[in-house]
Amino acid sequence: MEKLITQSEINKTVWKACDTFRGIIDPSQYKDYILTMLFLKYVSDVNKEKRKEYLIKYSGDEGRTQRAMSMERFVLPENSTFDYIYTHRTDSNIGELIDIGLADLEEANREKLTSDDGSGIFRNISFNSSNLGDAKDKNTRLKNLLTDFIELDLTPSHLEKNDIIGDAYEFLISNFASDAGKKAGEFYTPSQVSTLIAKLTKSNPGARIYDPTCGSASLLVKAGKEVGSNNFSLYGQEANGSTWALAVMNMFLHGFDNASIRWGDTIRNPKHKEGDDLMRFDTVVANPPFSLDKWGAGEALGDKHNRFWRGVPPKSKGDWAFISHMIESAYEGKGKVGVVVPHGVLFRGSSEGKIRQKTIEENILEAVIGLPANLFFGTGIPAAILIFNKGKGPNTDILFIDASNEYENGKNQNRLRDKDIERIVSNYERFTKGELEIGVVEEKYSYIATFSEVSENDFNLNIPRYVDTFEEEAEVDIAAVQDKIDKLEFELNDVQSEMQKYLKELLN
Repeated sequence: MEKLITQSEINKTVWKACDTFRGIIDPSQYKDYILTMLFLKYVSDVNKEKRKEYLIKYSGDEGRTQRAMSMERFVLPENSTFDYIYTHRTDSNIGELIDIGLADLEEANREKLTSDDGSGIFRNISFNSSNLGDAKDKNTRLKNLLTDFIELDLTPSHLEKNDIIGDAYEFLISNFASDAGKKAGEFYTPSQVSTLIAKLTKSNPGARIYDPTCGSASLLVKAGKEVGSNNFSLYGQEANGSTWALAVMNMFLHGFDNASIRWGDTIRNPKHKEGDDLMRFDTVVANPPFSLDKWGAGEALGDKHNRFWRGVPPKSKGDWAFISHMIESAYEGKGKVGVVVPHGVLFRGSSEGKIRQKTIEENILEAVIGLPANLFFGTGIPAAILIFNKGKGPNTDILFIDASNEYENGKNQNRLRDKDIERIVSNYERFTKGELEIGVVEEKYSYIATFSEVSENDFNLNIPRYVDTFEEEAEVDIAAVQDKIDKLEFELNDVQSEMQKYLKELLN
């Protein structure tokens, strides 16, 4: 039996390919070239293995094989295959050949690789760009890139597990976010945070799962995997065109071919609709941009979907705009929402305070979870997770968790450990099952507040109001301290006497 390719081997190879671009373009742009090439190699290898299978099945009949291939995941024109491009790696126009191959791949798979307005996922990338250097240097770099990738056999039969390619993609995305800081970090939610949200909003088989600000779709992928079967459907929307393209590729690399990832501004123009109404979902998860300025407050008053009936958030802070959209996108009576927010969402007043109050009075807020600082790429500020449940039932209590001190220190970012995630999830699950009493659940960690208590706090959700993390200072034993001082003074007198003795000897 042939040796299977492991996750670490693929990660090592594709990371090595990044050397092609180091010092030439910004790290946040590596992803466009490396991930596009990873996608092309994967699609080509899958296509090649399927073709071999059909040739065997149909005893070498080329016509029947071609008809079968036309029904496969992707239609792959000959000039779009990685092998074709690799054989032309020394051609003087190799950059142009790659661009043409990608354009033809898009055209042959328009339903899968283009947005509803016809824009393709490769529209923002050119391997023939002068940004890659003059003609000679560019050709050398592309030849090296193709040589790096030819070593990877990404045929499914040679892979250690089914989602190894998608995981390599996530590995690269996370490393680009680390290197490029805020610019790259805008579209990436750390894996541990995605896992936590997915577990807190765990979907049942058959669920429709939605992320209105999906970025590269890592959170959507985690939410889907948490179902435990393939019986679910994924939906996402992303405003940034380049990041939308990454999300589309990510879905295919993880094998989620039927995912619907749309390109556009979710607040101004939500793309997932049924007729004229918003599409509804069993699970809605997101890590929206923190306190987004100019989010579309001017259009909110006339919103035809009536998403802002609780109130319009301030134009300079769009947090509650995204939360409102998510709540309205969840099924009535059963939909769950998990959203990452900056702490200001929990206590800011004015219009945000009014929206927060109405949301709490609806009795759909289930949990407020404070996270450690420095978990997210591009910002060191601590964040929180809000869990809403439109099927919460008669229980009007709210669970508060302060997990801000439960993490592992990292060089660039802190990270949640498995035990940190499990502690949060355990508290939440016990709360939803009605196993916990009102008040302190775990000292300095979790607390269940009644509606009356929250109301008395003017609907302020600031976690320290509920979870007491105050550490009392140890009592000082005055007598013991005085004894220690006396002892030190006695020792000091001895030392000074010795010094005087030595000085007299020196003078004599």
